Amino acid sequence: MRVRGEQLLVGYDDNTVLDHLDVQIPERQITAIIGPNGCGKSTLLKGLTRILTPNSGRVLLDGEDIKKQKTKDVAKKMAILPQSNDYANGLTVGELVSYGRFPYQKGFGRLSDDDVESIDQAMKSTGVLEFKHRPVDALSGGQRQRVWIAMALAQDTEMIFLDEPTTYLDLAHQLEVLELLQSLNQLEGRTIVMVLHDLNHAARFADYIISMRDGSIVKEGRYDDVIQADVLRDVFDIDAIVGQDPRTGKPICLTYNLIKGENTDDNQTINTISHDRRAFAN
Repeated sequence: MRVRGEQLLVGYDDNTVLDHLDVQIPERQITAIIGPNGCGKSTLLKGLTRILTPNSGRVLLDGEDIKKQKTKDVAKKMAILPQSNDYANGLTVGELVSYGRFPYQKGFGRLSDDDVESIDQAMKSTGVLEFKHRPVDALSGGQRQRVWIAMALAQDTEMIFLDEPTTYLDLAHQLEVLELLQSLNQLEGRTIVMVLHDLNHAARFADYIISMRDGSIVKEGRYDDVIQADVLRDVFDIDAIVGQDPRTGKPICLTYNLIKGENTDDNQTINTISHDRRAFAN
């Protein structure tokens, strides 16, 4: 494990969000962090990537406390894409992607031939090379997100951390971004860590899932160990029916109810769902 947190206590001012939390990030896998709003998902991501400094505990990157490592050294190992990317206005696609080469620049920050090659390759890999001279704010939401991922690729790191990369995107663009990240993992062996809200996206694209509630980890493990009715009940207060995706073979949340004390174990409903699922598979 190249990244792990030990007894992390992280918060904002006097508000503690993560209270002595231990976590490990599997190498060369896609990890999704899920949980209800305000449970600490983004705080965990920020704590692991040094955006937030823990009040106590430590984050180890390659066995060394991350806060003791030089910024450029950390930036050569992990790229971070925050939830809000509003500061690209006025930049062209090529200019924004070139920022990913900052950890490798010396002197006056001029781009070397290697830098230019890395920038073009990153744009090619994410399908945005044709937009190189176009303003970022002239692109669609899905295209902009791919440009930000291209910047992370130009940074040439083996780990990419993303905070809700599908926010504000329509369904097709969500799948486009997630499939891109999946290909980076499968073809290039990059470690991907992302905060996600959609349970079915997490089940479909992640190898490893960390489920959180109230600043603590409820359960972590393989996608099929976490996307289970009892775990979803504990994390989200929902009564879920979990089936199998006929296309991927992975778990899929078919339907769910809020837990309000009523008896939701209705055999007729379950039979109907099972019948519909078989019909869909055929």
